[in-house]
Amino acid sequence: MDDQQQGQQINIQLDEQIAEGIYSNLAIISHSPAEFVIDFTRLLPGTANARVHSRIIMTPQHAKSLLFALQGNIQKFEEQYGEITSEAVNPMGFNGGNNVIN
Repeated sequence: MDDQQQGQQINIQLDEQIAEGIYSNLAIISHSPAEFVIDFTRLLPGTANARVHSRIIMTPQHAKSLLFALQGNIQKFEEQYGEITSEAVNPMGFNGGNNVIN
């Protein structure tokens, strides 16, 4: 971010439907040289199919910024509530690959 962007305020609008959020327990990540694609879905016990509920497409630079923001927030969360254990990370026993977050 350059100096001009750092001092700029951003007005973010959040409509009611988006504010409700969408639950996801499975994210599939793919990439090309130009962008990262994150598909958010949910897989429920006893089902073999999962529908993508949201797809986020971002530049590699923004994907790395998201990584740093998540790392910082996880650190703050663990300082307040304790370590996130591996059981909490994978409660449903999904077998994830390098591009699947569950």
